[in-house]
Amino acid sequence: MNWTAVAAILLALAVAIGAFGAHGLRGRLDEYSMNVYERAVLYHFIHALGLLIVSALPRPSTAACWLFLIGIVLFSGSLYILAITGIKTLGAVTPFGGVSFIAAWILLAISALRKN
Repeated sequence: MNWTAVAAILLALAVAIGAFGAHGLRGRLDEYSMNVYERAVLYHFIHALGLLIVSALPRPSTAACWLFLIGIVLFSGSLYILAITGIKTLGAVTPFGGVSFIAAWILLAISALRKN
């Protein structure tokens, strides 16, 4: 898989989804839902950048790349839907995305330590 392309697409989506929230949802969502949406965009953006960085390494960790992608879908995706629909049960999915993010960063650290 071309992880650089995946990261670039995810970054473009983060910008578009963030702009949609700022211009299309402001005033339509209550303060709590807007905060949830903004947090989803922030984590989406940070971890898409993480994916881009990992993909640019001489020997990228495919497992870390997959975990970043899974984390964005589960964490940010569930928060986007929660913010827009108000379906609170989706909050149960969010921690699995967070665990994926943590696992990706740990794999990256282990990979870096093994190279030294």
